[in-house]
Amino acid sequence: MKASLKACDVVIFGGGGDLAMRKLLPALYHLDMDGLLAPTTRIIGASRREVSTEEYQTKIRAALDEFVPSSIGDEKTWPRFKERLSYVSVDAQQESDFSRLNDHKVGQEDRDVVFYLATSPDLFGSICSSLASHGLNADRMRVVLEKPLGRDLASSRAINDEVMKNFNEQQAFRIDHYLGKETVQNLLAIRFGNTLFEPLWDSAHIDNVQITVSETVGVEGRWGYYDNAGAMRDMVQNHLIQLLCLVAMEPPGRMDADSVRDEKIKVLKALRPIAGANAYNKTVRGQYAKGMIKGKDVKGYFDEEGSNPDSRTETFVALRADIDNWRWAGVPFYLRTGKRLGQRYSEIVIQYKAVPHSIFSDESNRQLQRNQLIIRLQPEEKISLTVMNKVPGASEGMNLQPVDLNLSLTEAFNDKRSPEAYERLLLDVMRNDATLFMRYDEVEAAWKWVDGIMSAWNQTSERPKEYASGSWGPAASMALPIKDGRNWHDY
Repeated sequence: MKASLKACDVVIFGGGGDLAMRKLLPALYHLDMDGLLAPTTRIIGASRREVSTEEYQTKIRAALDEFVPSSIGDEKTWPRFKERLSYVSVDAQQESDFSRLNDHKVGQEDRDVVFYLATSPDLFGSICSSLASHGLNADRMRVVLEKPLGRDLASSRAINDEVMKNFNEQQAFRIDHYLGKETVQNLLAIRFGNTLFEPLWDSAHIDNVQITVSETVGVEGRWGYYDNAGAMRDMVQNHLIQLLCLVAMEPPGRMDADSVRDEKIKVLKALRPIAGANAYNKTVRGQYAKGMIKGKDVKGYFDEEGSNPDSRTETFVALRADIDNWRWAGVPFYLRTGKRLGQRYSEIVIQYKAVPHSIFSDESNRQLQRNQLIIRLQPEEKISLTVMNKVPGASEGMNLQPVDLNLSLTEAFNDKRSPEAYERLLLDVMRNDATLFMRYDEVEAAWKWVDGIMSAWNQTSERPKEYASGSWGPAASMALPIKDGRNWHDY
C-alpha cells in the first residue's frame, strides 16, 4: 500500500464505542505507524457523551495498549497520532449538535472527509440528513455504513433510500470487513493473475465449492442483539455471499470499483431462489446447546443472560446454493456458519473433480485423492493446493500420497506485517476507492435471495435443530452434502 498523501478528516460517529476502540482506531494507528496518513490528517471522535479531547485521548491510549501490542513503548508514532485526535460531543438525533462539526472546521480548506457511521443502522438516515443540513455532504465527503444494513430487503432499502437523499452512490461506502482480508484479495490475484487456475475455474473441472465461517464463541452477553439478527442475517447475507461472489464472478474488464461490482451482481442475480418446501432440502438451521469447547463446559443458547425459550433464531446455518449460468451449472456451493462450533476458522475450499482415468495400481488408487485449493482466511492466512505425489523410495510399484503445496503469507513475506482488514478498507475510503465495498444493487440482490429462505422458514412451526457446543452443527448439516454424494472438507 502506497502512502495516501492528501489531507483528510476522519470523523467516527460512535467514536467511543467497542468497534472504534477495538478495530477502527487501532487500524488508523497502524496506518500512521506505516506512514500511510498525510501529516495533517485528523481523526475526530463523535458521540453523545460529554468528554474532553484529553479524556478521549487517554481512553484511546488504553485501547491501543490492549489491542495493539506494538504500540507499547512506541515513542515515535503515539505522539504524532495523539496530535491527530480530538473529540466532539454530538447527539446523532439532535440536528443542532452537528453545528459543532462546523465549529471544529471539519472539511474546511477543501479537505476530504470520511464520516464513519459506527452506530446503529437506525441512525444512518438521520445522521446523513443532519450532515447535509450543515453543508457536510459535498462531493469530497464520504460516508461509511457499517453492517447490518437492515433486517430484510424492505428495511435495507429504507435505510439506503434515507442515505441516498443526502449522499450519492459514489459517496456511500458499505463495508464488509471480510473483503479487506489479505487472502480474500489474494483470491482475485490467484484467479486473474495466473494462467494456472482460471482455465480450470468452471464446472468442467470443479466438483463443488465450500465456504465455512466457524466460530467457537457464543453470543457473549449480546443475546438481545443477536436474537434479532441470527446467523443468516449476521453472516450469510454479507460475509459468505460476498465470498461466494468473488469465487464465482467472471473476470472483470478492469480492476476498478464498478467493473468488479458489475461482475458480482451478475452472480447474485444468477443465484437460484431457495423458497417454499425447497428450503428444507437445501438448508439446515440450528441452535447451540450446552457442550464443551477446549475442555471447558459452555452454556447453551437458552442459558445465556436475557434469553427467551420461545426464540427460533438460528445460531447455525448450512445451505446449498446453485448458480444458474454457463460457468457454474451443476456445481453446488455449500455455505456453512455457526457459533459454538468445534474450531474457529474461515476458509474457502475449491474441490476439483477426480482424474477421468487412473493408470495406477489398486493400492495407489485407494490413496488417490482429488486436488483441492484451500484458501484459509483465519486464524492464519494461507493458501494450499493438495496434489498427489509419489512417496520417495525404490519399492516396487508407484505409491502415491497427497501433499500440500503451501503459501503462508506470514512465511512468504516475513518482513511484512499483515495488515488488519480495517486498515486496508479505511485507506481505500480515504483514497475514494470503492472496489472492496458493496454497491446498492448488490445489497438488495443479496437480501432478496436471503428473504426467500427466511420467508420459507417463517411459514413453518419447525424450530432450529439443536446441536451440542463444540460439535460441527446439527447432524442434518452433515447430511446436506452427503445427499449429493459429497462430504464437508473436514470430514
